[in-house]
Order: sequence, then structure tokens, then C-alpha cells
Amino acid sequence: MADTLNQRPDPDLLLDKINKEAEKQKNGRLKIFFGACAGVGKTFAMLSAARNLRLQGVNVVIGIVETHGRSETESQVSDLDILPLKKLEYRGRELTEFDLDAALLRKPTLILVDELAHSNVEGSRHTKRWQDVEELLSAGIDVYTTLNVQHLESLNDVVGQITGIRVSETIPDKVFDMADEVILVDLPAEELLQRLQEGKVYLPQQAERAGKNFFRKGNLIALREMALRRTADRVDTQMQEYRSNSAIRQVWQAKDRILVCVGTAPEAERLVRVAARLAHSLKSDWLVVYVETARLQRLSDAQRHHVLKTLKLAETLGAETTTLSGTEVAQTLLAYARSRNVSKIVVGKSTRSAFARLITPGLVDSLTNQATDIDIHVVSRERALTEKTVINTNNSDSSGQFNESSTLKGYYLAGIICAINTAIAALLLPYLELANVVMFYLLGVVLISYKYGRGSGIFSSLISVASFDFFFVPPKLSFTVSDTQYLLTFSVMFVVALVISNLTSGLRYQAVVAMHREKRSRALYDLGKSLASALTSEHIIEISTHHLSGIFQSKLAILLPDHQEKIVNTTANLLPDNCLQEIDFGIAQWVYDHQQQAGFGTDTLPSSSALYIPLQAPMRTRGVLAIVPENKRMIFLPEQKQLLDTFATQIAIAIERVHYVEVAQDALVSMESERLRNTVLSAISHDLNTPLTTIVASAGFLKNGISPDDKYYEFVMMIYEQAIRMKSLVVNLLDMARLQSGKVTLNKKWLLLEEVVGTALRTMKQALSAHQINIDLPADLPLLEFDAVLIDRVLCNLLDNAAKYTPAGSRVTISARVKQQDIWISVADTGPGLPEKLKDQLFDKFTRGEKESSKSGVGLGLSICKAIVEAHGGKIWANNKPPSGAIFTFSLPLGTPPNLPPTDEPHL
Repeated sequence: MADTLNQRPDPDLLLDKINKEAEKQKNGRLKIFFGACAGVGKTFAMLSAARNLRLQGVNVVIGIVETHGRSETESQVSDLDILPLKKLEYRGRELTEFDLDAALLRKPTLILVDELAHSNVEGSRHTKRWQDVEELLSAGIDVYTTLNVQHLESLNDVVGQITGIRVSETIPDKVFDMADEVILVDLPAEELLQRLQEGKVYLPQQAERAGKNFFRKGNLIALREMALRRTADRVDTQMQEYRSNSAIRQVWQAKDRILVCVGTAPEAERLVRVAARLAHSLKSDWLVVYVETARLQRLSDAQRHHVLKTLKLAETLGAETTTLSGTEVAQTLLAYARSRNVSKIVVGKSTRSAFARLITPGLVDSLTNQATDIDIHVVSRERALTEKTVINTNNSDSSGQFNESSTLKGYYLAGIICAINTAIAALLLPYLELANVVMFYLLGVVLISYKYGRGSGIFSSLISVASFDFFFVPPKLSFTVSDTQYLLTFSVMFVVALVISNLTSGLRYQAVVAMHREKRSRALYDLGKSLASALTSEHIIEISTHHLSGIFQSKLAILLPDHQEKIVNTTANLLPDNCLQEIDFGIAQWVYDHQQQAGFGTDTLPSSSALYIPLQAPMRTRGVLAIVPENKRMIFLPEQKQLLDTFATQIAIAIERVHYVEVAQDALVSMESERLRNTVLSAISHDLNTPLTTIVASAGFLKNGISPDDKYYEFVMMIYEQAIRMKSLVVNLLDMARLQSGKVTLNKKWLLLEEVVGTALRTMKQALSAHQINIDLPADLPLLEFDAVLIDRVLCNLLDNAAKYTPAGSRVTISARVKQQDIWISVADTGPGLPEKLKDQLFDKFTRGEKESSKSGVGLGLSICKAIVEAHGGKIWANNKPPSGAIFTFSLPLGTPPNLPPTDEPHL
């Protein structure tokens, strides 16, 4: 029993698999023809596969294919439809690119898009072709494409080391992994070199240069091995997924989580790529962290940009990135790692000497000593990248940022304060001991360290010790020391000054960090508090625009969709005209539709001056935040970008809250209106029912009491027919009122369907007199449990509907069929059919088939049918049936009929 339970698949995994499969069914399928390098036949294989599908009737279109003048490849293109390329102006030249909009408009079943890693011409919607492919897949279009192994981002540095050539066009590994199918197009190195010599890869002059550089046999063998390994890794992943999904064997094992620590060193990008390969091989999540200490706060703009670029690369490769603040890198890193249940930490190898690490342990040494429960992976450095990045250790200004002018000012003031301390100590020397003189200098060190940081503090310590020795220690005005005990005084004074300098600088850094954190927390609190009191979308937009424009020193707009899901400007009266001119509503619409950021600083339309962020709430995307930064640093610092994303989420949640408040209010008003209408209709119907009954009875008596030849007979018949019709309307109103009040009790009995059909036909005999009636009821229909009076009303209403809206002579068919656990009963006609615009409203109250129709009725018949059928546990629906006509079908549950008593047979 226990073994059986252990073999059952995890319900959460099954649910996740179902959700992923449902999501994939909405998108197109991606097939990548993968090879080691150019010339192995990827494009040829892609075209051959596409031609075979075209022969099977599949709608295949070539989006873009690069034949490179190869005759074999060109022969495969001739009989396939080719999408015209888009022409773009770039630096005075006209270039062609794949036309994404034309492909989306045509929407073929399959489109061929060659060279997945290609970079698009500036001015295209996306910077990379793989982003075009993502949009095609989202539109439900299948895509065939090609890719070489050197274009995978995680292998880019390895390929560069092997071949000596760094490829600039790469794709994130996640794009390769999301492919539904990968076809490895393989060719031995000898055959590829032979094709190169025969001119089947490049033109003769290009082939000669390629053979001397990239296309060396050793390079080709290494690239081929990498392509085979990458494909084998994918196959292994598919095998493991199959075993997991099929519950062949359940393995209980904690999942690895990798944390990578990056800094300002130039090899940070290589560190990220190595970690990406490690995470992929271990099938684990991975995090990339940058720890900002007091020393690293003094980075130049170029160094900070390098850190941002590294974090951006990590996000592209699928990592989760974050920036931490702390005084010690190792302690901060380990605290975060333990909070995220990290099993492995990846760091770069230190370039410091063994003696230097013995005096002050580096990051690797500190992690090794402190991380007893976490594995440490040390990555070697490339020789070409051993050049050490010089970190600017200058001091900071009051904002926490450091610059050259503040550094020089700190050194100048250190000298001035030391001179002032010397003068004051000289005046007070007759009244003070030398030990007290030292206190003046230490006070100066504290002031300089607090205001200008560690560098100026150390300089102040040095000149303070020197001044004390020169001016106050015998022999005076000389650096010579007569008493060796003063050497100890100098040493202690210098060490104390250094410690005070470091502590003061560290405390100041922590104060700056705390100030920025408090500022961000206060901004979040203020916005959240203001949004909590907002009652309309316009109020939310006004509050958000006011708060964010000041915090980020930017012009911004919040764009919301209209009823047709089109983005419109909702802040026109809050923005200056020059801001509106910088907002592109086409980009905003794309962001809203795809739920991805675009514009300035992103990979999608980066030439735009504005950044567009989708306002994603828990239920759906509620709009777009467009922000035009005046100071780019205020937007793209990691902590500022995180704050902006948090603000966007807060705004989206507030808009969604207001939306649902409005929905609830509308629903409450609608319910109250419905209740009042039902009450009025019920009262009127009751008041009309008694006099109508009298009129019908009297008209019937008159009709039967006079001859058809009488001159008043026609008038009597008109009174009788209209009274009957009015009686039917009143009965419908009463039925609807009773059904909605819940006061109807079903009188269910086991009956034959033929009986209620016959009763309905007799009731509607006069209305159907001009129509052909067909009955299609199988002889073996079982007994059904239903309320005969109410089901008779359903059939009468459906037959009356057919009689009203079909011309005389039309055929009306009543049929029934058993469908699994239900029986489906249909009323079909050969009339004009159902209007397309009313299909979703047919069963709503007071809905009529023809708005300007002269047909009698108030549109309650079908809504009564729906209420009666649903009270029986069934469903009702309507469709058009070819070649003409409509068919109304309702279902009733079969149930289990009672056992009938045996019939008595006569004795022979």
C-alpha cells in the first residue's frame, strides 16, 4: 500500500503540468534547427521540412531566409510563399529586415525565420530577432528557425576562448530551452571543411579567410562537441520530465539553489555565465547578488554601469537579481543565502597575494571559514581579464555619492583642522599634559572621517601623528624621538586614529544607507496611504502622478484601456504638451497586450525616450505606466528600479480595487432593480390574470354561440385570439416571478417523453397550423423524471418561438437523443436562423429576436425555458444549423428509473 502511494504523482506537479500545457496550447510551436557552425545544413534542413509540410496542405510562409548564395539552399526556396521584407533607413542606407507586422497580419500556420540570434536594424520594434519570434509564438503562429551553438549566451565566453573570436549576437538560454523541438543538424569536421573548399559555405575569398581563422579543424571539433553536449543535456531533461510526469520513480531530494556574488571586476560577466551553465546542469534556481558596502558606494558612473550591465545579463539568462547593503560582504552574503535556502555560492578567484590575504582575509577566505553549511564554488579568472578594476576610494558627499571635488576638499580640510588643533594645543600646552594634546588630534580625525570618509580620515591620522611628534615631543621641531616610550605613544595614537576613522566612516555609510531606505519606505507608505483613500481611477492617477514625478524626477503618465482594450490617454489634463509628445501609444498598447516592459533601457524599442511598465494586478493587467526620465540615474539604479516596480504594482492593485468596487456597486444596483421589477411584474400579472380569464371565457362562449357566417364572427375571433395571447403573456410573467422568487416546487414524476411532446403539440396546434411538424423520438427512450407541466411549458415556448420567427411552410422538428448521462431534446426549424449579435443574449429576459419586429411578446419565453431547465439540473443552448435554420437544445439528466412491476400475461 505504501509503495502504491509513493508511486502516485504529486498533485501539485500534475496541476502545474496541466497549466503549462494549457498555456502552450494557446501559443505557437517553436522548432530550432541547431548546429555547430555555419555550413552544416541547418537552413537546408529547415526548408526541406517546411516543403514536406506544404505538400500536406499546411499554410507555410517564408518570413526571412538567408541563402548566402548557396545554390542547394536557393533551390529549396523557389516554390514557397515569401513574405516581402521591410525596408528601413539606417545611416543613409536602405536596409531590409523581417516584417513582423506583416507576418502577424497574414498569420500563417507556419513561418520560417532564419538566424534566430540576428540583431535587428535600429528602428525595428525589437532589438533582437528572437524577440520577434516570441511575439509570433504568442500570436499562435508556429515558427521554424536556425541557431548555431556559439550564439547561446551561456557558452559565449567558452566559444571565445576556443576560437579566439567573441560573437556579439547571442540569445538567452531560456529561448533555446522553451523550444518545443530541437533538431540537431550535424556534420563531421572533415566534410564541413570539404564543403568550405568547394565553395558551398562561403564565396571563395570569404572561404579562404574563414579556413585560416574560425574554420580550423580543432575549432570545428570543439564546437561540434559543444552542440552535441547541449543537445544531449536537453534530451536528458526531457527524459527526466517524462519519468517525473509518468511517476515511474519518485526521488525525494532537496533542490539546489545557487547564489552568485558579482562585483565591479571585469570578469563578473564570465562568472555569471559559468553560474548559468552550472544552474542548468543541476536544474536549479539561481540568484545573482551585488553587495554594496561603504567602500563600494564610491564607484564611478562607469563602474556602476558595469554592475548594472552584469545584473541585466543575469536576468537575461534567467537569474533572479538583487542588490544588498552591508558593512561586510561575506556576512551580508551568508545571511541572505541562508534566508533563501541557498545550497551553493559561486564567487570569483581572488587576485590578491597570499601574504595580503593572511593579513586581511578576502571574500573567498571569509566564506570558506563561515559557511559551514553551504558549498563554495570558486571560479578561475581568464588571463586576458586579470587587469584589476581600480575602485575609487574617495570620500562621499552628503548624498552618499562620491566625487573628486569632495575628496580634495576633505584632504585640504584635514590639513587645516590639524593646523588649528596644533595651534590650540600650543596655546594650552602649559596647562595640559601631552596625553591630553592627543585628544585634540583624535577629535579632528573623527570630524574629518565623519564628513569626508575613510581616505581623508587616514590622511588626517597620518598628519596628526606627524604634527604631534614635530611640535610637542622633545626634541621639538624635529622628528627625532629622544625617549623611546613615545614610539609606543605614536603607534597607539595612529592605530586609534585609524580605528576611529574606519568606524566613523562605516557609521556614516550606514546612516546614508538607512536614510535612503527610510526615504524609500516613506515614499511607499505615503503612496499606499493616499491610494487607500482613492475612490475613482481618476483620483488614483492624480495621486500616483503627483508622487512618482517628484520621487523619480521624471515626467510620467498612467494610461488605461477603454472598453475595447485599447490604451487611451487618461492624464491629458495633468501633463504638459511636451510630455504627451514623448509618449508613443503604439508602444503602450504593445506593453499592455504582452505584459512586458518596453522602451528606454529595455530590449524592446530601446530608442524610445520613455520607459513603459505594465500595471500588473493579481487578476489582470490594468494599464501602462509611461515614464520619461530627466535623470536616468534616478530610474535605473537597482534600488530605484525595484522601487519603481513596487510603485507600479501598488498602482495596479489600487486600480483593480476600485474596479471591483464599481463592479460590486453595479451588481447591487442591478439586483435591486431586478427585484423591484419582478415585484411590479408579479403584482400587475396577478391583477390582470382574473379579468383576462373572464374575457377568454366570455369570448369563447360568444365564439361557440354564433355562426361563422355571422358578420360579428370575425370580431369575436379577434377578441378571443388576442385574449388568449394576452393570457399567455401574463402566465409567462407569473411563471418568471415565481421561478426567480424560488417559490416553485418541482412535481417530478417518471414519465415518457412522448406524452409531454404530444401535450405540447396539441396546445400549440393552432400556432403551428401553417408549419410542417416532424417527430424524431427513438422507440427505446427511457423514462425521465421531470415536472410534466413545466417541461410542457418549455416545449410550448420553443415551438411558439419557431412558429413566430419562421415563415409559413417551414419544417419544425422535435427530436431526442441519449448523450452519456443526459438526454438531449431539440426543437429545430428551417427558418432564417439566429442573429449573430444576439447569440449570447438569447436567454436573457426581455430579449427578442427582432428588435423592430411586429411579433407579439415581451421576450420572456426563452428566459423561462432556461430557468425551468436549470431547475431540473439541465442546460439549454441554441445554434444555427446548416444550411439554414436554428436549433434549440436542452438537456435533462437520465437518472435511474424505478423497476416496473411485471405485466400479467394471459394463460393459454
